[in-house]
Amino acid sequence: MKLFNIRISGMICFIFLMSGMPVFAQLDAGAQKNEISLAAFLERVKTGNLGYAAEKFNVSIARAEVLGAKVFPDPELSFGLEDVGERRMKMGYAFNSGLSYNVELGGKRKARISIAERQAELSELMLSDYFRNLQAEAAIAFLEVQTQQDLLKVKMSSYEKMKQLSTADSIRFRLGAITAVDARQSRLEAASQLNEVFQQEADWRTALAGLNQISGTAYDKSGNPATDLLAFDREFKLQELIVSALNQRADLQAAIKNRELSQGMLQLAKANRLADLGISAGVTASSVVANSVAPTPSSGSFTLGMTIPLKFSNRNKGALISAAYQADQTVVQYRETELQIQTEVTQAYFNYLATSKQVKQFSSGMLEDAREVRDGKIYSYKRGETSLLEVLNAQRTFNEVQQNYLETLKNNAVALVGLEKAAGMWDLNL
Repeated sequence: MKLFNIRISGMICFIFLMSGMPVFAQLDAGAQKNEISLAAFLERVKTGNLGYAAEKFNVSIARAEVLGAKVFPDPELSFGLEDVGERRMKMGYAFNSGLSYNVELGGKRKARISIAERQAELSELMLSDYFRNLQAEAAIAFLEVQTQQDLLKVKMSSYEKMKQLSTADSIRFRLGAITAVDARQSRLEAASQLNEVFQQEADWRTALAGLNQISGTAYDKSGNPATDLLAFDREFKLQELIVSALNQRADLQAAIKNRELSQGMLQLAKANRLADLGISAGVTASSVVANSVAPTPSSGSFTLGMTIPLKFSNRNKGALISAAYQADQTVVQYRETELQIQTEVTQAYFNYLATSKQVKQFSSGMLEDAREVRDGKIYSYKRGETSLLEVLNAQRTFNEVQQNYLETLKNNAVALVGLEKAAGMWDLNL
C-alpha cells in the first residue's frame, strides 16, 4: 500500500510539472511579439512621455513672454466736466480732455526684452537637459526589462533540466534503481524551480509594465526588447570625454545662459533707477459766462505739460546691490557646474571600466566551467556514481553564475548609459 501511494503521489507531481509546458510556450510567444529596439523605444519616449510633453510648455510660455516684453506703455486718455456755478451765478460750464503718455528712459524696454529672450533660451536648454536625463532613465528601464527577460529564460531552462531529471528519476524509482526519497526530492526541486519561474515571470512583466509610463503607451501596446543583453567592448579616453561634456552638456550651457540672464537683470536694475518722463496734452472748452457782473464769451484753451519724478528712492541701492550679487553668484554657480560635470564624467568612466573588467572575468570561462560541472554531476548521478544532493548543488551554482553574469552585463550597460549621459553624447545601439 505504501508503494502504491508513493507511485500515485509521483504521478500527481509529474502531471503538475507537465502542466507548466503551455505556460512556457505562452511566455516565449509573449517575448517574441511586439519586439522593439532601443532606438525605436527612445523615439516613442520622445513623442509620448507626458512629463517631457509638459516641459515643452515651459518653452512656449517663455517665448510668449518675449512677445509680452515688447509691449510699449499704454497712453492714457482723460475727460472732465466742470460746473463753476451755472445755476446760481451763471458762470457756465467747462469741458476738458487730455492725453498723457509715459516715456521710459534708460533702455528699460530693451533690457526687459533681452531678459525675456535669455529666459526663453534658458528654457530650451533646460528642456534639452531634461530629455538627456529622461533618455538615460528610459534606457536603464529598457535594460532592466532585458535583464528580467534573460533571467526568465535562465530559470525556465533550469526548470526544464530539473523536470527532465525528475521524470527520469520517477522511471528509475519504478525500476528500483533509486530510493523513493531521491525520487521525491527531485520532484520537489523541480516544483520549487517552477515557483521561481512564476515569480520571475511576474518580475519580467512588472518591469515591462514600467516601460508604459515612461513611454506614455498602453500596456497592450508596449514593446519588448528585441535583443538580449550584450557585452560591450568600447574604449574611451577620459580627457576626450571631459571635453565632450564641457562642449555638449545642456546644463553647462544653461549655466552660461543663466549668467547672461543675471547680467541682464543687473542692467534692468540700473535702468530702473532712471526717472521716466511723463508727457501730457489737454484741451479745455468753457461755455458762455452770463453773470451780470463779469460776462465772458465762450473760450477754449490747449495745454502741454511734462512731469519728471523726483527719484528720492534712488538713495536706496538695495535692488541694484542685490542684482550685482546675483550676477556674481551665477559666475560661481557656473564654475561649480563645470567642476561637477568633470567629476561626474570621471566617476562614470571608472565605473564603466570596473564593470567591463567584471564582464571579461565571466567571459574567461566561468560560465562554461559551471555548465560542465553541472552536466558532469548529472551524468554521474544517472550512472549511480554521485548523490542527488551534489547534482542540486551543481545546478544551483550554475544558476547563480548565470544570474550574476546577467546582472554584470546589465551593470555594464547601465554604466555605459551613465557614461554617455555624463559626457553629453549618445550613440548607443542595443
